[in-house]
Parts: sequence; C-alpha cells; structure tokens
Amino acid sequence: MTLAATAPQGFLSPTGVEIAFVLVGIATLGAALITVTTKQLVHAALWLVVALGGLAVEYLLLTAEFIAWVQVLIYVGSVVVLLLFGLMLTKAPIGRSPDADSGNRWVALAVATASAGALVWVVVDAFRTQWIDLDGAAQGSTEVTGTILFRHWVLPFEALSVLLLAALVGAIVLSRKNGENGDNETAGSATPDKEQR
Repeated sequence: MTLAATAPQGFLSPTGVEIAFVLVGIATLGAALITVTTKQLVHAALWLVVALGGLAVEYLLLTAEFIAWVQVLIYVGSVVVLLLFGLMLTKAPIGRSPDADSGNRWVALAVATASAGALVWVVVDAFRTQWIDLDGAAQGSTEVTGTILFRHWVLPFEALSVLLLAALVGAIVLSRKNGENGDNETAGSATPDKEQR
C-alpha cells in the first residue's frame, strides 16, 4: 500500500488537475467550434467569451495565475467588449445572418488544420530541448512574464494595441457614415414636401 501511494503518476493514472485540464480543454474546444460555426454574430461573440474564459481556467490549472488574469482582463474584458461595441455601432443583424457563411467551410477547415499542424510542429521543435528551472522564479509569475513581455515582445504587444484601436475607430467611422446618409435621405425627402406646399 505504501509503494502504491509513493509510485509516480503515469499516463494511465492521471491526477485530478490533469482530468480537470482535459475536461476544460474539451469544453473550450467546443465553445471555439460553436464560435466559428454559428450564424448569429452576437452568439458568436458570447461563445468567444466562453472559449477565452476556458483558456483562463487552463492557465490557472497550469499555475500561471498572472497569465490567467491577464487573459480575463484583456481578452474577455476588452477584446470581446470591443467586438460587441463594433457589432452595435455598425448595426449588425441581431438574429441569424446569411452573410456570416461564405460557403467555403471545407477550404477554411483545410487551412485551419494546416495552420494547427504547423503551429504544433513549430512549438514542439522550438521547445524540444528546453528545460524548466525549478529553482528559479515560477514561469507564470509577474516578474518572469513582465521581463519576457517588455524585453522580447514589445513590438507585437504595441502592434496589437494599434490594431484594436484601428478596429474601434473603423467601427465609429462606419456608424457615422450610416448616420449621415440617413440624415441626408430624410432631409432630401423632406425638401420636396416643402416645395409642394
């Protein structure tokens, strides 16, 4: 009994954290699939919240608390809110939208599969010889993440912020153009009535 208790965990005897990790991963994958297959844009944005929240839970299970809270604050709290504001400002249809499906599902599936395979291959190839320093600072800690982010990833971080700003400005410009066209049409329709009187 003592030998069984001290035996290392193997593939056939997963821990509770590993089981939770797999279950949350399956739920996250399901939410992501619904996000890209639904024809209702608002529902797609809400399912995206579920998928991004699932990723935050995965980070928590990997003991990367700082990354998990950044995921919640930036992606769930900012990006999805930005998407919903974009949907509202551009007057996107609330119900089912036939324009949400271009009919290229098989091409999209092939591209997504090829991209996922390439990403897995790059990650496996890049980290094959990497070892985690257990004596150093925790990999998910604020110190390590901040050092890596502001030393090696400053340009992509700033590019992402500019991209999000451009999306917000574009949504505002599109909504203003629609509003001005509506005002001109009402003004144009009101003018002949005055002339007839």
